[in-house]
Amino acid sequence: MADDTELRLCGDVGGKRVIELGIAPSGTNAVEFALHGAKSIAVDPSSDRIAQVRAAAEVAEVQVECHLGEFAELGFATSGSVDLVVCSHRLGDADDLARLLRQVHRVLRPDAPLIVAVTHPAGAMLDASHERVERAYGEGAFAMTRLLTALFRADLRVDVVHELRSNAEARVPSTLVVRARKLGA
Repeated sequence: MADDTELRLCGDVGGKRVIELGIAPSGTNAVEFALHGAKSIAVDPSSDRIAQVRAAAEVAEVQVECHLGEFAELGFATSGSVDLVVCSHRLGDADDLARLLRQVHRVLRPDAPLIVAVTHPAGAMLDASHERVERAYGEGAFAMTRLLTALFRADLRVDVVHELRSNAEARVPSTLVVRARKLGA
């Protein structure tokens, strides 16, 4: 699977304020941002995931500011103070997508990006072997129209979309990655 060195979605994070919404299953995004010089912040409702990031940051000898709470609880960040928000495979865990995106818009600086990775709706339709359709479109994943409409309504302009396959033989994409930039002040 491609990473940001290939996709080039985050850019240079050195000296930038970066929020990871929902700690990714790998648990390393916030730590990686800190290793690359970012003021890294992680937000997650799971105390176990917060502890996982704190332990990884300690091993890496970097600081990650951790906030235990729902994804839309971004009151700790002042308006227009964040350079990048990343949410990897956790957007579906948000209680209220519209509220979350309004809060992301509030904290982002003008033209700053939100990067979201979700299960691709086409890939979610298939069984584990990726051979047989097992679910309807939009079951188990965001339908593209729902995600893109929510971003549009929150004044976040989509400028990059990647449909990633888990391997070269995969018949359909497994991951959808979208970068959207804050419009307005």
